[in-house]
Amino acid sequence: MRFGLNAATIWAAMALILMAAETMAPGAFMLWMGLAAAAVFLGLLVWPDMPLLVQTVAFIVLSFVSIQIYRVYVRPRIRKSDKPLLNQRAQQLVGRVSPLDQAIIDGQGRLKLDDAYWMVTGPDLPAGERVRVIAVEADNKTLKVQQVA
Repeated sequence: MRFGLNAATIWAAMALILMAAETMAPGAFMLWMGLAAAAVFLGLLVWPDMPLLVQTVAFIVLSFVSIQIYRVYVRPRIRKSDKPLLNQRAQQLVGRVSPLDQAIIDGQGRLKLDDAYWMVTGPDLPAGERVRVIAVEADNKTLKVQQVA
């Protein structure tokens, strides 16, 4: 079965679509699949009569190999952020000490840190008692506190 330039055009379009999709959903996964599609496209320019089965197998194998190369060699060399909590405001508050704005009653209260009020959980304490933020609840909106000794 002969596909020639029609198949090459499809692989080129697929490579561009996968690479463009990577910009919309970053994660360095589709980029490598796009590179595999581009390699199949280049292979079709060299061997225009490449059977469809060979094209498909080449794409799958090249995708797998390129993703593994990324995971093993590229990802470990990517520089880590010097501010890993930049967009995690609640996590940045762990360790902070402040007086309670509202008493903790039945495990629920309120705390003002900087310019925001936060719901807190912890032992029952009166308003004004100094507490330390020790964790962030799963909802990322509620802080867990303990009394400062």
